[in-house]
Order: sequence, then C-alpha cells, then structure tokens
Amino acid sequence: MSRSVTRVALALLDRKRAPDAAHILSALPVPVVLLDPEDRFRYVNHAAEQFLGISTSGLAQLRLRDLVPEDNPLFLLVQQVRQSDATVSDHDLNLESPRLNKRGITVQGSSLPEEPGAVLLVLQDASAARALDRQLAFRGAARSVTGMAAILAHEVKNPLSGIRGAAQLLETSVDAQDRELAVLIRDEADRIRGLVDRMDIFGEKPIARTAVNIHRVLEHVRKLAQSGFAPHVRFQEVYDPSLPPVWGNRDQLVQVMLNLVKNAAEAVSPENQSKPEITLMTGFQHGMRLAVPGSTTRLDLPLLVTVRDNGPGIPEDIRPHLFEPFVSSKAAGSGLGLALVAKIMGDHGGLIEVNSRPGRTEFRLHLPVVTDEEADIGA
Repeated sequence: MSRSVTRVALALLDRKRAPDAAHILSALPVPVVLLDPEDRFRYVNHAAEQFLGISTSGLAQLRLRDLVPEDNPLFLLVQQVRQSDATVSDHDLNLESPRLNKRGITVQGSSLPEEPGAVLLVLQDASAARALDRQLAFRGAARSVTGMAAILAHEVKNPLSGIRGAAQLLETSVDAQDRELAVLIRDEADRIRGLVDRMDIFGEKPIARTAVNIHRVLEHVRKLAQSGFAPHVRFQEVYDPSLPPVWGNRDQLVQVMLNLVKNAAEAVSPENQSKPEITLMTGFQHGMRLAVPGSTTRLDLPLLVTVRDNGPGIPEDIRPHLFEPFVSSKAAGSGLGLALVAKIMGDHGGLIEVNSRPGRTEFRLHLPVVTDEEADIGA
C-alpha cells in the first residue's frame, strides 16, 4: 500500500500534472512529508500534522533533527534515498524524542527527479493493526481462562466448600493453638474460591447494552479514586463535551475505567513520582473500524478515551504481553485486571492500545457510539 501511495504522491507533487496537488495530498489518510535538501519540512499533509502532533506552520520552522535524534535510522534512510535516487523502505522504526513518541513505524522514502536532494517520506503507523492482532490473541487466552474456570468450578469449588465447612466445625471444638490452624484453612479456602470467581468473569455471556454517557462514567470513577485509592493524585480532565453516547454496558465500562485508573494511581505512587498526575481525556476521531465478534457487522469506533499517567512507564519486556491473563508487573498482582479490560473491550467491539515510556503511559480506548437504530431500541 505504501508503495502505491508514494507513486501517487510523487505524481501529485509534479505541479504541471496536478496544479492543486496540496488539496489532494491533504485528503490522503496516510502521513506524507516532503523534506528539502537541508531536511527542512517543505510540505506535510493533514495526516502528517496529526501523526507528528505539530501544525504545518510549526513544522516549517523545524528540521528533521529537531524531531528525532541524528543517530536515528531514519536519517540513514534519507541519506540512502539521496545517494541512490531509489525508493528505500524501512520497518519497525522507533521515532522517539521529547517531542515525538512513535514506535513500530514503516517509512518509505523516494527522491524527486525534478528537485535534487528533496526526499518524500510516506509514514505508516501499524500500531492499531498490531493492537488488534494482540487483542484477538488475548481474547483466545481469555477463553482459555474461561475453560479453566469452568473446570475449577466443577472440580475445586465443591470440595472447597466441604473443606471450609470442616474448618469451621474444627474452630469450635479445638484448643486455641489448633483453632489458629483451622482459621488458616478456612481463609485459604476462601482465597482459592475468590480466585476461581475472578476467573469466572471471563465467561462468554452476552452483555446488555444501552446508551452510556462516557463522561459520567469517568466522573464516577474519578470520585471513587479520589475518595479511595488515589487521594494523593492530581486529576486533569480534558473532555469533548459534544461527544455522543457510547453503545455499551455501563457497569462493565466503569470496571474498565476503574482498572485503568487504579493501575495508573499505583504507577504514580509517592515512591515513583513526587508530583503524581492522571489525565482523563475524550475525543472524536474518524477512520477506525472493527468487526463485531461473531458477526459480519463492522463498527465505527470514533469515540476515543485516554487514561494517561506520568509514572515510570511499563517495563519493556512486559508490554507485548500486557493484556494476557496472569501477566503482571506488580508483586502482589493477579494479572487478571488488564486481561479483563481487553476482554470487555472485545465484547463491546472496541479496541485498546497502550503507549508507554518513562514519564508518560497512555491507554487509549476506541469505542462505538450509539447509532440511530440502537437509539430507537433503547427508547
């Protein structure tokens, strides 16, 4: 795809063939950047402005080295294009600096015959596709947890009830020293049963959906956090008040946001961050679509919810497995919280992405909004 986009962009930038090339390039959903021989940004389309997070006027004052360090492989790609006058591609590039944090980017560079030294770059962020692939894999892992829970419920829960009952009887008929052991047996039986119950929430039960105001969900979770587990945290809210309702299950969405905010609060504990901060954001974006599980229907996912913290970041070795069951960076964690988040998002036909580096971790949720037909059903 990027090769065809590059050919189109090169043709459009020939002004003799396409006088209004800028208007057409601006409509392309793929970021396109034109560097002059001194690596200044001579042209960027609208998608590139969003990708880089800087306006065209802002980029006009910058060079490539102002966005990424000069030892970044991107500079080698640009150099190879200029030396060979050929198209050069590179994959899985990380564009990281104080201004930019993009990982796993595919870049294709081409020269312009009419303008020696100029380089056209087409950038493609495959993170959403990779996140979807991982989410499908996590969904399979969650089904394994469901099967395990069903086995445990049948093979473990009933014997546990007998063990707990026997321990309670022993408490009333033994001396103080042995009573302590009976209480230990009872408590451990309760702990194991609780673990089985937590895994049972991964079951494939249909969810009841209604129109949900996502801002009320976030406000409810913020109040719970500030009055409970996160009194030390400063919360910022950056909301788009014009957003339509989410088509979802309110209780499950509260569970998702509560898990994410709780993890963020633990990440910005006083031991990790002297000025702990969590930012809750909402916005509207076009162009994200996903298939509904078990259906040929495809949902638009224009509603974006972001939970950001300024903690130390997620360890790099855990990031690829973050939403898998029983994976946790916390010593006392069960590793089921984020697996449940991914499962609920999948049930809603949504998508979750994570982007983390020291000082900034973001969980981004892409959710469906209420359609006219769904609004009629809920009326």
